[in-house]
Amino acid sequence: MIKVLIVDDHVLIRKGIVLLLESYPDIEIVGEAGDGEEAIIYAARMQPDVILMDISIPNGLDGFTAAQEILKQLKHVKVILLTMHNEIIYIQKAIEISAQGYLLKNSQGGELYEAIKTVYNGKKYYKVGLPKERVEKLFKNKGKDKPSILTIREQEIVRLIILGYTNIQIAGKLSISGKTVENHKANIMQKLDLKKKSELIQYGLANNYFEFSK
Repeated sequence: MIKVLIVDDHVLIRKGIVLLLESYPDIEIVGEAGDGEEAIIYAARMQPDVILMDISIPNGLDGFTAAQEILKQLKHVKVILLTMHNEIIYIQKAIEISAQGYLLKNSQGGELYEAIKTVYNGKKYYKVGLPKERVEKLFKNKGKDKPSILTIREQEIVRLIILGYTNIQIAGKLSISGKTVENHKANIMQKLDLKKKSELIQYGLANNYFEFSK
């Protein structure tokens, strides 16, 4: 039996995954967590083989941080990041923290089972909208690129700015307030010691924040 822990802040999504995986006789759902802190506690307590981890957990630790902490504490655990984000900056971050799998939430049920079986058997499973060669290159370059001082959310905001989105459009796309977008932009400019929007765009282009999968 493969013991699976599900981490997602949406109860309906968790229940849907449970119903899906219960149809497989070699899968055992050992628990559900609604945020990153719970995920760390439950992982230590329940000792799952595989964790399905949402990235965008609004309360407390995000999925990346929780996954990184779990992988550091529990060497046998395999983490599959389950998300709607198909942008390269998220995929690159997943590789950096050594997540064994990356799967989009709009994938077919059979792909989720395949992902679990694959990482359980010690292999990587990255089902993303990038060419296989590009993903392999990201794995090869792991640890070679200097880590960004920007958070994933800040990098995403920079990417949207480069693509021409207004503050209101960014707020709607990321489901946050316009004021929160302004706060993020102010923090970004301060971190990077930039004064003008044109400088921010130039920085983003130089660091490939504009790249995203179609």
